[in-house]
Amino acid sequence: MTRVGREGGWGGTSSARVTIADIAASAGVSVPTVSKVLNGRPDVSRQTRLRIEALLAEHDYIRAGARNRRRTGIIDLVFTELTPWSLEIIRGAEQAARAARSRLVVEVVADAAERDRWLDRLAGGQTQGLILVLTELAAAHRERLAELRLPVVIVDPVGQLEPDARIASIGAANWAGGLMATEHLIALGHRRIGTVTGPASLLCSQARLDGYRAALERAGIPVDPRLIRSGDFHFESALLAAGAMLRLPDRPTAIFAGSDAQALGVYEAARRQHLRVPEELSVVGFDDVLPSGWASPPLTTVRQPLAQMAAMATRTLLAMAEGEPYPVNHRVELATELVIRDSTAPPAPSGVHNGSS
Repeated sequence: MTRVGREGGWGGTSSARVTIADIAASAGVSVPTVSKVLNGRPDVSRQTRLRIEALLAEHDYIRAGARNRRRTGIIDLVFTELTPWSLEIIRGAEQAARAARSRLVVEVVADAAERDRWLDRLAGGQTQGLILVLTELAAAHRERLAELRLPVVIVDPVGQLEPDARIASIGAANWAGGLMATEHLIALGHRRIGTVTGPASLLCSQARLDGYRAALERAGIPVDPRLIRSGDFHFESALLAAGAMLRLPDRPTAIFAGSDAQALGVYEAARRQHLRVPEELSVVGFDDVLPSGWASPPLTTVRQPLAQMAAMATRTLLAMAEGEPYPVNHRVELATELVIRDSTAPPAPSGVHNGSS
């Protein structure tokens, strides 16, 4: 590959403007091939594309695809799945995008094949930037994403994406949330407090669990491993996990669930064992999505500022797309808040069982 520095310019003229033909000659490819890369076309080999991208970056060539992205104002909001939790994220992102006169496109990429198709579409150059609500992304997909040089912001929950300090992220104070949920139960008089966590691979799950442990340790309550069960943030996992805990001879009198959906699974596990909430089992959730206030009884939960998190992620992304410096090591955590409703109460006196058999 011919290397041409800025001082000598292309063709020996220091004032000459770098053209597509110059890039093509230096890369040893045709002009149409450079044009494909500039416009984000996927039908160029990775090695060739990287070579051309390096030359474009070296000579500060303004890419047509980048210009198009600024004009279109399209933001991709990408989920693994859609849940009531997701709706709050969409609401916050949409409001911030609308205020900036940008458009929001919601993508659901549940598996590797869907992620391949999504990345192929991104290569078309019509996206201004990405807000990712993904718990994992394979190394190959990360590489392809990096090659597109798009602004990226992550919104919790985060797992394997979190350690990458090059990516801005907006989250919630998960440790503080786990702490305050457990301290609330301790203040009511509970000592046998169980928890059903989210996926162990997610840092938000681990942070909530660590907050739970810290509250017990501060109160001088031993941590019982039998009262810690792993779930996946969904109803069914908590139904099984809570059911197992409630069958213990010395069952918990309260359970802190890692999500509101899991809290409803705990409700059902209690119902199947003829235990009343909160008279015989107190329950605390996490998220405060809309169904939590409609549960019977209404659910005490830790409120995540989901809409605010998404709005901040959107504003951060738009600022990056306008050329603000890339926020390396940029991690923001918004405060969580305990919302007390009717699913928590002091524990029943020892030996009292009010349920019917």
